[in-house]
Amino acid sequence: MSVRKLKPITPGQRFRIVNNFEEITTSKPEKSLVKGISKSGGRNNSGKMTMRYTGGGHKKRYREIDFKRNKFGIPATVKSVEYDPNRTAFIALLYYADGEKRYIVSPHGIKVGQKVISGESVAPEIGNAMKLKNIPLGTVISCIELRPGQGAKMARSAGTSAQLIARDGKYAVLKMPSGETRMILVECMATVGSVSNSDHQLIVSGKAGRSRWLGRRPRTRPVAMNPVDHPMGGGEGRSTGGHPRSRKGMPAKGYKTRSKKKESNRYILQKRK
Repeated sequence: MSVRKLKPITPGQRFRIVNNFEEITTSKPEKSLVKGISKSGGRNNSGKMTMRYTGGGHKKRYREIDFKRNKFGIPATVKSVEYDPNRTAFIALLYYADGEKRYIVSPHGIKVGQKVISGESVAPEIGNAMKLKNIPLGTVISCIELRPGQGAKMARSAGTSAQLIARDGKYAVLKMPSGETRMILVECMATVGSVSNSDHQLIVSGKAGRSRWLGRRPRTRPVAMNPVDHPMGGGEGRSTGGHPRSRKGMPAKGYKTRSKKKESNRYILQKRK
């Protein structure tokens, strides 16, 4: 993966850094795995705006992703690696030996023509999916289930990965992308390897219009508001706005918002940094 900086022939391209998309092998998605997706524009079912700064954006089609990887023992061939507008990672199209086609979140380093498989006793190679009890300690993994059979919930975005560091009884100990160390049931599935498109974090959009294409509307700075609208609003001239906090008064920048009574706290061995 690599990125490139464009020549500043227009103001919008002056600071733009783009993805080279070297891994992408096709531009057309598999028709049978694509469906329509509608946008809410930040409105609820009665048309009232409940989420501000949302709306517009380019039309998208949703690619159905197999997060469960529950076709055990049936080998699949990677047909293509594709761009997905609904996520930061790339996706890979698999052709299974029984004729079925499925999309998965593409692991880093996967190649067209490569064979992948999911099951109990499969080799811990990139793209293969198996239960945490069968994965060797120290392996870098991604697309991890939180509960058995639920489907991948963690380490799914571009460039992320976790590491399996220990096993203790019915639990596996994982070092998460956030730095948190937590226990997960060994019956949960995970994919070997990190997620593709690790250079996503280096991309610079270059202009405000590109945010509009993504469905993000202009955001008003809290300091520019009135006291009735935001705790940081008001004041004479350009005042700092006081302590950083949300519109509801919740402090930002270091304030712990996680509940001390949360059920899953007992699974966390070391908090995130």
